[in-house]
Parts: sequence; structure tokens; C-alpha cells
Amino acid sequence: MTQEELFKKLIAHSKEYGYIFPSSEIYDGLSAVYDYGQYGSELKNNIKRYWWEAMVRLHENIVGIDAAIFMHPRTWEASGHVGAFNDPLIDNKDSKKRYRADVLLEEHIAKLEDKINREIEKGRKKFGDGFDETQFRATNPNVLRNAEKVEEVHTRMVNALTNNDLEALRQLILDCEIVCPVSGTRSWTEVRQFNLMFETKMGSVSEDAGTIYLRPETAQGIFVNFLNVQKTGRMKIPFGIAQIGKAFRNEIVARQFIFRMREFEQMEMQFFIRPGEEMKWYERWKAARMKWHQNLGMGAENYRYHNHDKLAHYANAACDIEFQFPFGFKELEGIHSRTDFDLSNHQKFSGKKIQYFDPETNESYVPYVVETSVGVDRLVLSVLTNAYCEEKVQKDGEEAGERVVLRIPPALAPVKLAVLPLVKKDGLPEKARGILSMLKLDFSCQYDEKDSIGKRYRRQDAIGTPFCVTVDHQTLQDNTVTIRHRDSMEQERVSIEKLSGIMDAQVSLRSLLAKL
Repeated sequence: MTQEELFKKLIAHSKEYGYIFPSSEIYDGLSAVYDYGQYGSELKNNIKRYWWEAMVRLHENIVGIDAAIFMHPRTWEASGHVGAFNDPLIDNKDSKKRYRADVLLEEHIAKLEDKINREIEKGRKKFGDGFDETQFRATNPNVLRNAEKVEEVHTRMVNALTNNDLEALRQLILDCEIVCPVSGTRSWTEVRQFNLMFETKMGSVSEDAGTIYLRPETAQGIFVNFLNVQKTGRMKIPFGIAQIGKAFRNEIVARQFIFRMREFEQMEMQFFIRPGEEMKWYERWKAARMKWHQNLGMGAENYRYHNHDKLAHYANAACDIEFQFPFGFKELEGIHSRTDFDLSNHQKFSGKKIQYFDPETNESYVPYVVETSVGVDRLVLSVLTNAYCEEKVQKDGEEAGERVVLRIPPALAPVKLAVLPLVKKDGLPEKARGILSMLKLDFSCQYDEKDSIGKRYRRQDAIGTPFCVTVDHQTLQDNTVTIRHRDSMEQERVSIEKLSGIMDAQVSLRSLLAKL
């Protein structure tokens, strides 16, 4: 199965099993907007809870807020979004499709890198155990030729983006002979900048209404509340302010399911520090955030750092934590050293003094900021991507069909356990309901008595439920039940009184947080 086929199956599975639906589907949907179903919303809430507990509860010097989506329009002038929040777009004249110029070039670079990797694999097969990849990269003419192309395209792209040279971007696309994926032609328009903010009106009468924006990020709500939080919370630098909230961007090239949407949710933390200490804290938060991601147990090899070639107007250092999605390594979280850009600009545009008096140094200053910003929706997609599995089932050493299973980390799973009576008679449903009533106070549970026990197991596998508790006739005799494990399909017999403790050890957030 190719990665593209896997991704299509994942999208279909997400809809079929109540994770993610196209928004307004009965009206043929709305492009790049999605609704979370009954299981998707639970998964999303669990991810947010894991982030919030790890960020706010485990740090004495980090607190949380919930700022409004609507903000004074001057906020976005001060932040630079009105003048600089743009994407370079280019159209194909034949297909009438619109693309981000930088994404077209990044995909071209990725194809060149794939050629290099294929060449290396050929060498590995040819030379076997004696293969020296470093020497091969340094001597193979095909690898050298493509590596030179990668370096040239990358350098020219970074220079064009840094200098906002739109003509140079277009010329690079032409020089690389990049074709439109739809029409297959190289008939490109000029590159132009497109502002991503949504505008709306606020006011009771349309003639008097003022233009405001749907926030394109949640960070500014933190910055404008810096003094409110610092004073009321008696916070001492270094300290952080965390927030989870919706943001909106008018993405023209929105694609790849929930990876890039027009309405999305962010989890951001702005960490306020003394000027001059930003690189120390930048490195600390890079390591802390990577540990948080890898703590989910989805494979360290699926994560990597990617340093930014072009820095945002507010940053003096920036990197992404990337995850290996079916469409390649892509950004999951950004860590940025934002200097004092935001607070200084809000001080300038508002005319209000935004400074911190440091009792240790006996001086006032505008704090510097290190930001961590992760997309909730991208985290959901990373979890589902890693969890989706199709496998053959073995029974007594022989093949016994196939199953689709979502191996979601138990602490994040929408349903932690399902309680299943073996049959719908002989008092088993009543006994199962009693167990459910006991467990549902602490865990997200589900009761299911329809179909054979095998079909119910498969249904829970597809939902991603880590454990099934089966109530049978022996339960009525000795008060024991069977726990069936999702990943291994192994079963164990335990007493009902031990169920709560066993489940708590396996599925609680505490088990994740304790490892941080």
C-alpha cells in the first residue's frame, strides 16, 4: 500500500467511525473546513488536556488564559499582520488552479531528494554489508548532480523569499520546469502576495460598522494581557502564559485533510524572559517540546527538528518539530525566539507602558519572549496517522481474517474501555451494566451488546478502544471478567474489584505526565 493510498483510507476511516466529517456535508461541504465527530472531539479534548496539564499544571511559573477571538484592529497593525501576513501565490493559466509558489518549489526539492535516496538504495542493494553511504554520497555522479540541484534551488528560493522578490520566485519555478499537477503545463501567472486574514464588520449599523479581523493566531491575546496577568498573578520573570483557542486563516491552498484548514485550533505558550537569555531558553524549550511529543510513544524516528531558513519579522531564531505524515515530514509545532518585538510594538501602538520591573536587577525592561505553538488539528492527524493499521489476524497459528485497528495511545483514546456481555441473556447484561456504572465515573466507557463478541471486538479495534471487558457466565460465579488488549489481542482474567486500578494504570494521563 502506497502512502497516498494509506492517507485516503485514513480519511475514509475517520468519517466512517465518527472522527472527522466534512463541514456542512449535506450542502456539499465547505472547502478546508471540517467537523469533529463523537470520537474525534474526544480525541481532540484528550490531546488538549495532555498539553494543558503538562504546560500549566506541571510548571509553577506558567499560567493559562482564554482571550477573545475579536480584538481591536490596531492589535494586528502592531503585530505586523496587516502589512506582512502574506503567502506568495501563483496561478496556472490552463487549469485555473492556484498554488503557493514556495510549496511548489519545496515539492520539487523533495522529488530531487527522493532521486538521491533511490540511488542510495540501489547502491545499498548492490554492495550489501560493505556499503559506505558517506563515500557513496561523495562520489556517485547521480547523487552529486541532484545534490547540487537541491542546493541551488534551495539557495535561490530562500534568497527570493527573504528579499520578497516575487519575480525571482516565478523565474525559479520556470527554470525548474515545474508543471501544474492538474494541467501538466508550465503556463504560470506572475507571483503575488495574498493577505491571509479574514475581515468582518463590528457595529449595529452597517454604515457605522468598523473593520475588524478574525484572529490569525492566538499569541496576540497573550501579549496584550501581559501586564494584566503579571500583576494579578504576581508573576516573576521567567514565567509563561498559555492558551488554547481557535484561529482563522484564509488559506488559498488548503489541502491534506485537516493538516491545513481555514479554521483551526492552536495551543500556544509565550515564555517571558530577560533580554539576552533568549537563546538559553529557546534551546530548553526545543528539548522540552520534543520530549513531550516523543512521550506519546509514536516512534522517535517520526520526529525531527527543522531550522527555519527565512525568519519571521519578529524572530531571531526559529525551528519546527516535524512529524512524518503520509505526505512527508511536515511541521507539527513551532518554537520561536520572538525577541521583544510584540510587547515593544504594542507599547508603541497603544501608547501604554508595557514593561517589567525586575527586583533582582533593579531595572525595568520590555521582556523577551520564547514561543511554543502547536496545532491541535495537526496533532490529531499525527495520532491517527500513526495509529491506523490493517493487519492479518492469526488464530491457533493460522490466518483468521483481517482487522483494521487504531493504535491510539491509551491515555488519548476517545473510549478507554468497552464493557461487553457475552450474550444478551442469563443476567449478563445486568451484570455488565453494573460494572459500567462503576467505571464510567473515572473513565470514558462504552457498552455494546449487539452482534457476536468477535464483531464487537473488531468494532472497538476500529474505534481505537484499548481494552474490552467481557462479562460471561463465569463472572456470575466468581466475580471475574476477561480483559482483552487491543494491540496484542491477548486476554487475561481479573477480578472486578481490580478493574479500576488496572485501567487507571494503563489509560490515565498521570502515566504520561509522570514521564515528563
